[in-house]
Amino acid sequence: MTALPEIENVDRRTFDAEIRPAACPVVLRGIARDWPAVAAARALVEEGTAYLKRFSRPDAVPAILGEPSINGRFFYNEDLTGMNFVRGQTPLEPFLDRLLRDRDHAQPYAMAVQSVPLPELLPGFAEVNATALVARGVVPRMWLGNAIRVATHYDLMENVGVVVMGRRRFTLFPPDQLANLYMGPLELTPAGTPVSLVDPDAPDLARFPRFAEAARVAQSATLEPGDGIYIPFHWWHAVESLDPVNAFVNYWWNPARAGLGNPYDALLHALVAIATLPADQRAAYRAVFDHLVFRDDGDPGAHLPDAAKGVLGPVDATTAGRIRATLLDSLARR
Repeated sequence: MTALPEIENVDRRTFDAEIRPAACPVVLRGIARDWPAVAAARALVEEGTAYLKRFSRPDAVPAILGEPSINGRFFYNEDLTGMNFVRGQTPLEPFLDRLLRDRDHAQPYAMAVQSVPLPELLPGFAEVNATALVARGVVPRMWLGNAIRVATHYDLMENVGVVVMGRRRFTLFPPDQLANLYMGPLELTPAGTPVSLVDPDAPDLARFPRFAEAARVAQSATLEPGDGIYIPFHWWHAVESLDPVNAFVNYWWNPARAGLGNPYDALLHALVAIATLPADQRAAYRAVFDHLVFRDDGDPGAHLPDAAKGVLGPVDATTAGRIRATLLDSLARR
């Protein structure tokens, strides 16, 4: 496992012109060193939580809780029929107090508040703890918890994350390592996208032998308060919070055109309609997809006049709506 590349003092121009086009993860050292929240957390963890409480609301927020026996690893139960944690609601301030109270427990309950939009969780926080690297319209989210581990997964977004309190270790794998990471069930996931069944800290290579190849190309880094990370679209990442009290802010966005459909829906339908076909038919459809969808041969409609291109030409909301209606009608008749 190699160290993630690092950059300091990155500005928006460098981020947009060099880092994002490279589509590789990068540690952004010190990107938020001037945030008041980071300064408070660095001084004393109690000051860090007190700073968060300045912005908190009395409303309950979603939280997850795992028994001490899971050792902080939010994951499946033994037979992959459910999760090893429960979901609930809690006001934020008692949650923070419990994190502080459990700091010295050798094996506390695993606790997390995950992916809550900051304007809902801590109104006003984002205005005084902000980054210029992402567009203003991107809504930041906060993640809070104790020493927990999140299974290796990918996001259908680009991601900039900032450590506010505590330390976090990230382990990343390129998208092409999919087959070596042994995905769990697609219909049952901890948080929406599939996760790897392999524990990267203790891989069972007898059960998951191809993970050895994934580990060979893995990259890792430990982030301190004020550090950030850029995770490109679909890069697999495992996240470990290393301290008893942790706070993390992230920014998700997707530059793809909105409103044209969810590729994940197409994948699920393909698993039913294509993956079950005989091998020769799957091979034929692979050639069709490579030509029409992935466009390995260039523009598949280049030989057609514009008026005849249909869905092979520029796709607008009208075209997308027509195709969607056709699909719905076809599915309803099956």
